[in-house]
Amino acid sequence: MASSVSSTSTSTSTSTSTSTSIISTAATTTTASVTVVATTLLKKRSLVPARWAEPAVRAVGMAECREATLTLAHAFAADDYARYLVVDGDGDGDGTSTAASEKKDEHKWRLHVDILSYTVASHCMGGVVTAVGPECDSVALWIPPGKQIDGWWTQLRSGMWRLPFQLSAEGRKRYFDEILPLLHDTKAAVLGTRNQDAWYLVYLGTKPSSQGRGYAARLLQDMMARVDSENRPMYLESSSQANNAYYEKFGFEVKRDIFLERGAVPVRLSAMVREPRVSGGKVAAAYASMSPKGKKFGGVKGLVLGC
Repeated sequence: MASSVSSTSTSTSTSTSTSTSIISTAATTTTASVTVVATTLLKKRSLVPARWAEPAVRAVGMAECREATLTLAHAFAADDYARYLVVDGDGDGDGTSTAASEKKDEHKWRLHVDILSYTVASHCMGGVVTAVGPECDSVALWIPPGKQIDGWWTQLRSGMWRLPFQLSAEGRKRYFDEILPLLHDTKAAVLGTRNQDAWYLVYLGTKPSSQGRGYAARLLQDMMARVDSENRPMYLESSSQANNAYYEKFGFEVKRDIFLERGAVPVRLSAMVREPRVSGGKVAAAYASMSPKGKKFGGVKGLVLGC
């Protein structure tokens, strides 16, 4: 009988232990399920708008002007044209790393950001600004056919009126006496009678941390679909010779090289034109297969204002 009691007790103990184990396992499973559900709910409650998180092209307004500005500022931080424009009173400088030169570099950076801030704002008001990514990872500035964005009201509201007071004496000569007339005349000469009928890509840039994801290609493809449906040409000035081959993949052709020559080293700009291609809904599919995703693309520079 004692043996029987002992066996029963052992059986009961084992049963209780097993039950406890099952309950514990169930509790663990329940906890894990709750954790998964909670995590899923947290993800769904993200404050980032879903359409921003996806690599879809969207229009940019004044509310995102700062983000778009910083994207372009970083994309063009080492651009020859950008550096040409923010020249200080001593000329292009010798690149020495003294305290004085570092202070000048900080001033040039702030001026560089200001110029792009005025430019982005002007295009938000009178042109078209498109972007991809939650933080404007890639940005394009466009001037539609026949549009002008250098009217006095736009310059006043965008802050562009401040630029003459911020540029150095040499910077004003470069911008107003050299750059604006040269770009205006070149665009008119290259496009001829179609000058007022073309879409003008003024800036296209991707922040360094987002390069290589095909964002710039998406912005180009989005506008190409629209422009092709309108049967219009596209025009840009590339400030980087390395990017010319990139644009050629999308149908752009170099029509003329021009040079800014007031600095120690001339800055070359390539005027490029893309003729309209396939019409309607076929355009996106036609160019999707040739998207140069994976190639790091910084940006192309066009005119700041005036054409």
